[in-house]
Amino acid sequence: MNYEKLLSDQVKAIEPSAIRRFFDLANEMKGEVISLSIGEPDFVTPWRIREAGIYSLEQGYTHYSPNPGFIELREAIAGYMNRRFGLRYEAKTEVVVTVGGSEAIDLAVRSIVNPGDEVIIVQPCFVAYKAIVTMARGIPVVVPTYERDGFKLLPEALLSAITDKTKLVMLGYPNNPTGATMSREDLAPIVEVLERYPDILVLSDELYGELTYTETPHTSIASFPSMRERTVVINGFSKAYAMTGWRIGYITGPEEWVRAMNKIHQYCIMSSPTTAQHAAIEAANNADKEVSEMRAEYNRRRRVIVNGCREAGLSCFEPTGAFYAFPSIRGLGIDSDTFCERFLREKKVAIVPGKAFGESGQDYVRISYAAALEDIRTAMVRLKEYVDQLKSEGTQRP
Repeated sequence: MNYEKLLSDQVKAIEPSAIRRFFDLANEMKGEVISLSIGEPDFVTPWRIREAGIYSLEQGYTHYSPNPGFIELREAIAGYMNRRFGLRYEAKTEVVVTVGGSEAIDLAVRSIVNPGDEVIIVQPCFVAYKAIVTMARGIPVVVPTYERDGFKLLPEALLSAITDKTKLVMLGYPNNPTGATMSREDLAPIVEVLERYPDILVLSDELYGELTYTETPHTSIASFPSMRERTVVINGFSKAYAMTGWRIGYITGPEEWVRAMNKIHQYCIMSSPTTAQHAAIEAANNADKEVSEMRAEYNRRRRVIVNGCREAGLSCFEPTGAFYAFPSIRGLGIDSDTFCERFLREKKVAIVPGKAFGESGQDYVRISYAAALEDIRTAMVRLKEYVDQLKSEGTQRP
């Protein structure tokens, strides 16, 4: 069969994930490899959350849940969003529980994008954004951000990208891969721009909202009164609660948009896993302390990895959220793909090329600090050796 001819044009237009490529390469290599490539907490899900999942199985809760999720979980999510971020949502009509944050993003895009609609994507960003827009037959419009601006979206950059075909703006803060955050003061001028265009919607991916290291907590663009009815907030349990394998995310937003997303969800997924939902109820209601403890450890690792990158001779942006560092490799005479592949093969450390997250990331690499501190310290020693080697090679070139 000639599948090149038969496959969907949308599927053929998307590239495989570079994150998974390096993760798979590391798994195939012989010998001990330190993986700082994938965004997965090294912590085990806190016991109280696991216990709730186990108890649900013991009680025989093994049937389908309602399509948008158990009402007890939606109520817990609504309470959590109000308690932690000051966002008020109706549990029955403005919350849908999904299979991870990725499904939530897909639902939000597919529910409103028609063929030819333009979707503004702020890069560097999570690798799935552009692919999801492409599969929905939308037109991705990339707005790059830069280290000199703290990788924040600037109002003039947003304004210049808006056309009469713009349907949606996709924001991801705290940011994967840069670790950048946007404060209320940073978001205010973005809101002012969007207020001029009342028909443009916003998808705000806030999966790392709990993982911020600034004095002021995370601020959602949905907390601005003019944005509440045109913004969906994507969140989940994977990162903050170390629940990646449970596959539980959620959407909160205006009722009509949420209802449309739930229609897709009912046909494509039906409902999220029952056991995971019971565990998530416990997480949302009672695990703030465990999240705080993990955040403190990530902050400790953040300082070690940023200092390690700088001691290795790399300029490194100071991340204030998520669990990634995004050092620059500019001036080493090597592209990010080659840098990462050689680092893996020669020094047995897996990281991800910055270009995987958009063209504006091509002179950077992403290093996850969701790993044991001992592994991070060893990786930083190897990084210095590797950078010194590259600099030596550069001086020997004619």
